[in-house]
Amino acid sequence: MAVPKKRTSKSKKRIHKTVWRRKTDGIALKAFSLAQSILTNRSKSFYYVTNKKSSDLSK
Repeated sequence: MAVPKKRTSKSKKRIHKTVWRRKTDGIALKAFSLAQSILTNRSKSFYYVTNKKSSDLSK
């Protein structure tokens, strides 16, 4: 027979949320840093292809 689990305390919930938010802050900071380096053409770890042919077709 199934038995309900004990309820998680408020302090435990806050701790879990804080840990999760800190992880997401680090990921967001890395993504922002990568975006900045791409926009300033200083990216060394991210390669992308520019489509120059589309500008030639419009002429």
